[in-house]
Amino acid sequence: MYVARFSYAIKPIDRDRALDLLGQEVRAAREQGMAARLLVPLTRGAGGPALQYEVEVGSLDAFEAFREHGVGGEAGTRSWMHDLSALLLEPPTVELLRVAEAATNG
Repeated sequence: MYVARFSYAIKPIDRDRALDLLGQEVRAAREQGMAARLLVPLTRGAGGPALQYEVEVGSLDAFEAFREHGVGGEAGTRSWMHDLSALLLEPPTVELLRVAEAATNG
């Protein structure tokens, strides 16, 4: 299992619109059976992200497919990305994490 985490820098004035757009992605992921969550940092260091979004995927191929077609097909996803990009102060930071299986001692 993998977790993809996206961190976004936005202006405070654009926060509500960004929350709406990221909420669309969370809903789309959940509709496709993935665990997804929108994270709003309560505290953050200088330069830290204003918003974060995480989605759990079973494979890197599933992640790639969702990023290309997840929010209303290919055209809908492109439109969504264009709208979100207009709010960003810099490109998002994307982290792909592999979930480690817990070791068990028999």
